[in-house]
Amino acid sequence: GICLGYHRLLTHGSFKTYAPVRWLLGAVGCLGGEGSPADWVANHRKHHAHSDEDGDPHSPNDGAWWSHIFWIAWTTPGPVRTQHIQRWARDILNDRVLASLVYGFLPLNFIFSVMLFGIGYWLGGTAMATSFLVWGVFVRLAFVMHSTWLVNSASHMWGYRNYVTKDNSRNLWWVALLTYGEGWHNNHHRYPGSERNGFLWWEIDVTHYFLTALSWTGLIWDLRRPPAHVYEEGASSS
Repeated sequence: GICLGYHRLLTHGSFKTYAPVRWLLGAVGCLGGEGSPADWVANHRKHHAHSDEDGDPHSPNDGAWWSHIFWIAWTTPGPVRTQHIQRWARDILNDRVLASLVYGFLPLNFIFSVMLFGIGYWLGGTAMATSFLVWGVFVRLAFVMHSTWLVNSASHMWGYRNYVTKDNSRNLWWVALLTYGEGWHNNHHRYPGSERNGFLWWEIDVTHYFLTALSWTGLIWDLRRPPAHVYEEGASSS
């Protein structure tokens, strides 16, 4: 939902798909607990426009813990948030279904939690229902959120660089493993529109593998990849 849906599809348009698939990925992304598609896309596009500069929503230049978690607690007045989304995620707002998730984000998570609790109760009573809720909602959300935030923090502080970019983005293998390929962050900042972040053969990118498999089914198409000179540039500097 986050890596494939919010990031590579909705933010960067790195592949094309049918509208219902876009809507499904947007809904699944909501269950990652990181805000609506419009909020997430707007924040990430602003991050790319001002990466590690004034205006970056989550740069380690403002503190490691700020980039990792504290930035998410920073709130803006309603009109400012609306202007922010309108500037950076106008295309998301123009999609009626995705735009509705600005208001449907919290209800969707609540409904999913109730359904999970109900399934657990049906299978094994209160104890099983509680277990489903704890592991299927709270533990899962904590893992997903911290994994994503590590891209913002750790992958701008530690790791290696295949490319000279205007920011401090790094490639960090263990973050890449946790986030299905998002940890190859220096590669991503060199060519954000790519559907793959692992540019070298040994840079494992599970999201890219999954997208490739989906393309074989016809559900997605026009996967964007860097031109040959970008690969050569990265290989020669590594």
